[in-house]
Amino acid sequence: MTTPTHLAAQLAVNVLDAHSLLAAFGVLGVGVVMFAETGLLIGFFLPGDTLLFTAGLLCTGSSDQGLHLSLGPLLVSAAVGALAGAQVGYLLGRKAGGPLLARSRSKKLREGAQRAEELLERYGHAKAVVLARFVPVVRTVLNPMAGALGVPVRTFTLWQVVGGLVWSLGLTLGGYALGSSIPNVDRYLLPLVALIVVLSLIPLLAEVLRARRATRAQEER
Repeated sequence: MTTPTHLAAQLAVNVLDAHSLLAAFGVLGVGVVMFAETGLLIGFFLPGDTLLFTAGLLCTGSSDQGLHLSLGPLLVSAAVGALAGAQVGYLLGRKAGGPLLARSRSKKLREGAQRAEELLERYGHAKAVVLARFVPVVRTVLNPMAGALGVPVRTFTLWQVVGGLVWSLGLTLGGYALGSSIPNVDRYLLPLVALIVVLSLIPLLAEVLRARRATRAQEER
Protein backbone atom coordinates (compact mmCIF):
# COMPACT_ATOMS: atom_id res chain seq x y z
CA MET A 1 0.00 0.00 0.00
CA THR A 2 1.31 3.44 -0.97
CA THR A 3 1.64 5.74 2.03
CA PRO A 4 0.93 9.49 1.73
CA THR A 5 4.63 10.19 2.37
CA HIS A 6 5.79 7.84 -0.39
CA LEU A 7 3.17 9.23 -2.80
CA ALA A 8 4.33 12.77 -2.07
CA ALA A 9 7.93 11.75 -2.74
CA GLN A 10 6.95 10.30 -6.12
CA LEU A 11 5.01 13.41 -7.11
CA ALA A 12 7.95 15.64 -6.11
CA VAL A 13 10.50 13.63 -8.12
CA ASN A 14 12.98 15.53 -10.27
CA VAL A 15 12.93 13.70 -13.62
CA LEU A 16 16.26 15.26 -14.61
CA ASP A 17 18.05 13.83 -11.57
CA ALA A 18 18.99 10.14 -11.66
CA HIS A 19 19.14 9.70 -7.89
CA SER A 20 15.74 11.34 -7.45
CA LEU A 21 14.18 9.03 -10.03
CA LEU A 22 15.70 5.94 -8.44
CA ALA A 23 14.67 6.97 -4.93
CA ALA A 24 11.06 7.45 -6.07
CA PHE A 25 10.53 4.56 -8.49
CA GLY A 26 13.41 2.10 -8.03
CA VAL A 27 14.15 -0.59 -10.61
CA LEU A 28 10.77 -0.23 -12.35
CA GLY A 29 11.51 3.44 -12.98
CA VAL A 30 14.68 2.52 -14.86
CA GLY A 31 12.70 0.44 -17.35
CA VAL A 32 10.10 3.17 -17.81
CA VAL A 33 12.74 5.84 -18.40
CA MET A 34 14.63 3.61 -20.86
CA PHE A 35 11.40 3.02 -22.75
CA ALA A 36 10.45 6.70 -22.82
CA GLU A 37 13.91 7.94 -23.79
CA THR A 38 14.39 5.48 -26.63
CA GLY A 39 10.80 5.11 -27.83
CA LEU A 40 8.94 8.37 -27.30
CA LEU A 41 10.06 11.72 -28.70
CA ILE A 42 8.94 13.44 -25.49
CA GLY A 43 11.60 11.48 -23.58
CA PHE A 44 14.62 13.08 -25.25
CA PHE A 45 15.50 15.09 -22.11
CA LEU A 46 15.64 12.11 -19.73
CA PRO A 47 19.01 11.17 -18.15
CA GLY A 48 19.53 7.71 -19.66
CA ASP A 49 23.32 7.39 -19.30
CA THR A 50 23.48 8.78 -15.79
CA LEU A 51 20.45 6.78 -14.67
CA LEU A 52 21.95 3.45 -15.79
CA PHE A 53 25.35 4.17 -14.27
CA THR A 54 23.92 5.46 -10.98
CA ALA A 55 21.51 2.52 -10.71
CA GLY A 56 24.37 0.07 -11.17
CA LEU A 57 26.39 1.85 -8.53
CA LEU A 58 23.50 1.68 -6.06
CA CYS A 59 23.33 -2.11 -6.41
CA THR A 60 26.60 -2.46 -4.50
CA GLY A 61 25.36 -1.17 -1.16
CA SER A 62 28.37 1.16 -0.94
CA SER A 63 26.26 4.31 -1.11
CA ASP A 64 25.94 6.32 2.10
CA GLN A 65 22.50 7.61 1.08
CA GLY A 66 20.52 4.53 2.15
CA LEU A 67 19.31 3.48 -1.31
CA HIS A 68 20.01 -0.05 -2.53
CA LEU A 69 18.83 -1.80 -5.71
CA SER A 70 18.99 -5.46 -6.80
CA LEU A 71 21.30 -6.05 -9.77
CA GLY A 72 19.38 -8.90 -11.47
CA PRO A 73 15.99 -7.16 -11.70
CA LEU A 74 17.76 -3.92 -12.64
CA LEU A 75 19.53 -5.50 -15.61
CA VAL A 76 16.27 -7.04 -16.83
CA SER A 77 14.34 -3.79 -16.43
CA ALA A 78 17.01 -1.72 -18.19
CA ALA A 79 17.35 -4.12 -21.12
CA VAL A 80 13.60 -4.64 -21.62
CA GLY A 81 12.90 -0.90 -21.45
CA ALA A 82 15.70 -0.02 -23.87
CA LEU A 83 14.83 -2.72 -26.42
CA ALA A 84 11.06 -2.32 -26.28
CA GLY A 85 11.34 1.47 -26.44
CA ALA A 86 13.52 1.43 -29.56
CA GLN A 87 11.19 -0.99 -31.34
CA VAL A 88 8.12 1.07 -30.48
CA GLY A 89 9.92 4.23 -31.64
CA TYR A 90 10.71 2.54 -34.96
CA LEU A 91 7.10 1.45 -35.46
CA LEU A 92 5.84 4.95 -34.62
CA GLY A 93 8.30 6.33 -37.15
CA ARG A 94 6.93 4.06 -39.86
CA LYS A 95 3.45 5.39 -39.15
CA ALA A 96 4.03 9.11 -38.58
CA GLY A 97 7.68 9.83 -37.75
CA GLY A 98 8.26 12.52 -40.37
CA PRO A 99 5.19 14.65 -39.56
CA LEU A 100 5.79 14.36 -35.81
CA LEU A 101 9.36 15.66 -36.10
CA ALA A 102 8.30 18.37 -38.55
CA ARG A 103 5.74 19.71 -36.06
CA SER A 104 8.13 19.69 -33.12
CA ARG A 105 9.06 23.12 -31.73
CA SER A 106 12.13 21.83 -29.90
CA LYS A 107 15.34 23.03 -31.54
CA LYS A 108 17.28 20.34 -29.68
CA LEU A 109 14.96 17.63 -30.99
CA ARG A 110 15.18 18.87 -34.58
CA GLU A 111 18.99 19.02 -34.38
CA GLY A 112 19.00 15.47 -33.02
CA ALA A 113 16.83 14.33 -35.93
CA GLN A 114 19.26 15.89 -38.39
CA ARG A 115 22.22 14.16 -36.75
CA ALA A 116 20.32 10.87 -36.74
CA GLU A 117 19.61 11.14 -40.47
CA GLU A 118 23.27 11.97 -41.14
CA LEU A 119 24.35 8.90 -39.16
CA LEU A 120 22.06 6.65 -41.20
CA GLU A 121 23.29 8.09 -44.49
CA ARG A 122 27.00 8.15 -43.63
CA TYR A 123 27.53 4.90 -41.72
CA GLY A 124 24.77 2.66 -42.96
CA HIS A 125 21.90 1.21 -41.02
CA ALA A 126 23.75 -1.24 -38.76
CA LYS A 127 26.50 1.07 -37.52
CA ALA A 128 24.15 4.04 -37.16
CA VAL A 129 21.63 2.15 -35.04
CA VAL A 130 24.38 0.89 -32.69
CA LEU A 131 26.31 4.17 -32.46
CA ALA A 132 23.16 6.22 -31.81
CA ARG A 133 22.63 4.42 -28.51
CA PHE A 134 25.61 6.27 -27.06
CA VAL A 135 24.57 9.79 -28.13
CA PRO A 136 21.96 11.64 -26.02
CA VAL A 137 18.92 12.90 -27.99
CA VAL A 138 20.12 11.06 -31.12
CA ARG A 139 19.23 7.73 -29.50
CA THR A 140 15.70 9.11 -29.03
CA VAL A 141 15.10 10.34 -32.56
CA LEU A 142 17.07 7.81 -34.61
CA ASN A 143 14.54 5.04 -33.97
CA PRO A 144 11.54 6.90 -35.46
CA MET A 145 13.82 8.30 -38.18
CA ALA A 146 14.83 4.75 -39.09
CA GLY A 147 11.17 3.82 -39.42
CA ALA A 148 10.32 6.94 -41.41
CA LEU A 149 13.27 6.42 -43.79
CA GLY A 150 12.37 2.80 -44.48
CA VAL A 151 15.18 0.93 -42.72
CA PRO A 152 14.28 -2.79 -43.06
CA VAL A 153 12.57 -4.22 -39.97
CA ARG A 154 14.96 -7.17 -39.61
CA THR A 155 18.05 -5.00 -39.96
CA PHE A 156 16.80 -2.46 -37.45
CA THR A 157 15.64 -5.07 -34.94
CA LEU A 158 18.91 -7.02 -35.01
CA TRP A 159 21.16 -4.00 -34.53
CA GLN A 160 18.99 -2.15 -32.06
CA VAL A 161 19.07 -5.28 -29.88
CA VAL A 162 22.87 -5.44 -30.14
CA GLY A 163 23.32 -1.73 -29.43
CA GLY A 164 20.64 -1.68 -26.75
CA LEU A 165 22.16 -4.53 -24.78
CA VAL A 166 25.70 -3.17 -25.00
CA TRP A 167 24.53 0.29 -23.92
CA SER A 168 22.06 -0.57 -21.14
CA LEU A 169 23.90 -3.53 -19.61
CA GLY A 170 27.36 -2.04 -20.18
CA LEU A 171 26.68 1.20 -18.33
CA THR A 172 24.78 -0.56 -15.55
CA LEU A 173 27.54 -3.12 -14.98
CA GLY A 174 30.14 -0.37 -15.24
CA GLY A 175 28.51 1.46 -12.35
CA TYR A 176 28.23 -1.77 -10.39
CA ALA A 177 31.89 -2.64 -10.93
CA LEU A 178 33.07 0.79 -9.86
CA GLY A 179 30.80 0.87 -6.83
CA SER A 180 32.08 -2.57 -5.78
CA SER A 181 35.71 -1.46 -5.87
CA ILE A 182 35.52 2.06 -4.39
CA PRO A 183 33.89 2.71 -0.97
CA ASN A 184 31.39 5.60 -0.89
CA VAL A 185 31.92 6.16 -4.61
CA ASP A 186 28.67 8.12 -4.85
CA ARG A 187 30.51 11.08 -3.29
CA TYR A 188 32.30 11.40 -6.63
CA LEU A 189 29.18 10.76 -8.71
CA LEU A 190 29.08 14.01 -10.70
CA PRO A 191 32.62 13.79 -12.12
CA LEU A 192 32.15 10.07 -12.72
CA VAL A 193 28.94 10.67 -14.65
CA ALA A 194 30.69 13.31 -16.76
CA LEU A 195 33.44 10.79 -17.48
CA ILE A 196 30.91 8.13 -18.47
CA VAL A 197 29.19 10.51 -20.89
CA VAL A 198 32.55 11.32 -22.50
CA LEU A 199 33.47 7.63 -22.74
CA SER A 200 30.10 6.79 -24.27
CA LEU A 201 30.89 9.15 -27.13
CA ILE A 202 34.17 7.41 -27.98
CA PRO A 203 32.63 4.89 -30.43
CA LEU A 204 31.01 7.70 -32.40
CA LEU A 205 34.14 9.87 -32.37
CA ALA A 206 36.27 6.94 -33.49
CA GLU A 207 33.91 6.27 -36.37
CA VAL A 208 33.94 9.94 -37.39
CA LEU A 209 37.75 10.01 -37.41
CA ARG A 210 37.89 6.80 -39.40
CA ALA A 211 35.46 8.19 -41.97
CA ARG A 212 37.49 11.40 -42.30
CA ARG A 213 40.71 9.47 -42.85
CA ALA A 214 39.01 7.36 -45.51
CA THR A 215 37.72 10.51 -47.25
CA ARG A 216 41.16 12.11 -47.25
CA ALA A 217 42.72 8.95 -48.61
CA GLN A 218 40.26 8.94 -51.50
CA GLU A 219 40.90 12.62 -52.23
CA GLU A 220 44.67 12.06 -52.37
CA ARG A 221 44.35 9.33 -54.98
